[in-house]
Amino acid sequence: MFTGLILEMGEIAAVKKRSGGAILSLKANEVASAAELGDSISVSGVCLTVVSKNNNLLSFDLSDETLRSTNLGSLKTGARVNLEPSLRPDSKIGGHFVTGHVDAVGKMRSKTNIGDMLKIEIEAQAKVINLLVEKGSVAVDGISLTVVDVLRDGFTVVIIPHTAGLTTIGFKGVDDTVNIEADILGKYVAKFLNKEKDRDSGFMKTLTEGGYV
Repeated sequence: MFTGLILEMGEIAAVKKRSGGAILSLKANEVASAAELGDSISVSGVCLTVVSKNNNLLSFDLSDETLRSTNLGSLKTGARVNLEPSLRPDSKIGGHFVTGHVDAVGKMRSKTNIGDMLKIEIEAQAKVINLLVEKGSVAVDGISLTVVDVLRDGFTVVIIPHTAGLTTIGFKGVDDTVNIEADILGKYVAKFLNKEKDRDSGFMKTLTEGGYV
C-alpha cells in the first residue's frame, strides 16, 4: 500500500526481456538506501518487489501481465520513474491510499500553463473514467492527484510547481503514456452498486414471471 507521495525519481538502468516477462533495473538513492530484498516499491505507480540490490541499483521482476497493462515495458535506459516505498506502521499518511495495481495506461493529451501551475488533460479508457469523480483522487504514474474535470474520454488535473519539479509528470509531454489507478474507494462502491442492480433486476424478473407486475 502507498500514498502517492513520491520520494524521488529513479533512473532506468536496463529492461531485459526474458521468457514470461522481463527484469527491470533502476538506479536510486534514498529509496535504494533503505530498501531490502522482498520490499514493495511503487515504480511509476506499479507495485514491484525488490529481487536484487547492489548499492544504489535495484532490480525487479516484471510479468507479462505487468508489461501488457502498464508502460514499464516501453521504458528505455536513462528514462526516469517515480519511486515510493510502501507504507510502514510509523509512516505519515498523505495523498490517498494507492495499491500499485494499475487499471489502465492513459495518454497525455494536452499540457497548459496557468500561471505557475500546469493543467494536464489525460486520455483514459471508459473503465477508468467511470470510477472518477470531480475533486476525487487518482494516481497518475504513482502520483496522488486531484481530478479537476471528468470528460467523456479523459480527465484533467492541475499540477503545482513542487509536484512538477519532483516527479516525471513535470517533463512528460503530449502523447507520452502514464499509468492510471482509480481510487480504490470508487472501485468498491461501483462493485456494490452493480451487485445491487443485479439483485434488483432478478427481483423484478421474479415478480414479472409470477404475474405480479
